[in-house]
Amino acid sequence: MIVLGVDPGTAVTGYAFLEERAGKITVLEYGVVRSRASDPLPRRLEKIHRELGVLIDTYSPKVLALESIFLAKFPQSALILGHARGAIMVAAQSRGVAVEEYAPRLVKKAAVGHGGASKEQVAALMQSHLKLRDLPKPADAADALAVAFCHLLHAKSAKKTL
Repeated sequence: MIVLGVDPGTAVTGYAFLEERAGKITVLEYGVVRSRASDPLPRRLEKIHRELGVLIDTYSPKVLALESIFLAKFPQSALILGHARGAIMVAAQSRGVAVEEYAPRLVKKAAVGHGGASKEQVAALMQSHLKLRDLPKPADAADALAVAFCHLLHAKSAKKTL
């Protein structure tokens, strides 16, 4: 099963494609979609939608694992992040890809073992768990790896309980 993990953002959106086959997890690709802060929001959202759409078409994931919105200090930031999440969900849903959401604390718990982990801890543990030669950078890409990893752990756990 191929999973697309996404750490949403309007300036930087992290993505990661992980494949689990016979109990082994392989990293297919990870990185970020960047947009210019000076571009209008609709143009930034279109870029995220388009670039993730091309990647989805390339890897044909079964599931999009998406980090859910956390309560932000600034409501305007949460609203803008919601727009990015919508563009990402539509890119997946329009291609028949299921969408699953995970709270940031749950993602960190799956990756590191506790929900209060730092971004540096998440990156280091993703490097270790996924046997990456280098520390995944930037942090948005490492977070996307963690979201996809979290989904694979939860999917495996759900199979065991059935």
